[in-house]
Amino acid sequence: MEHYREEETYKIIGICMEVHRNLGPGLLEIIYKDALEIEFKENNILFEREKEFIIEYKGKILPHRFYADFIVNEDIILEVKAIKEFSNEHVAQVLNYMKLSNSEIGLLINFQPKSLQYKRYVL
Repeated sequence: MEHYREEETYKIIGICMEVHRNLGPGLLEIIYKDALEIEFKENNILFEREKEFIIEYKGKILPHRFYADFIVNEDIILEVKAIKEFSNEHVAQVLNYMKLSNSEIGLLINFQPKSLQYKRYVL
């Protein structure tokens, strides 16, 4: 499973690196998301930004939703951060989003460090 859809996810990471190379560290998360949207369009990559998911609990839909930063190629969760470093909460967030959206792949990307930081998760 570790190599599952590897080429696809590394293309997404490459696009993130391109954005990071052009913008550098130190900007707000929203700026990187805007640039990613441009890159995805230019590379003909299917994506949805701020995709809304409902959460069901014991057969009832909860009033609050979660919003994935991006869903790429219909089922890859892409969570964008601009923070000092990843924490356990960020990892838990991606893993929970993957479970709630029935996605098998999640990418956690951090644009803040001097070099792009990323983690790839496969369920």
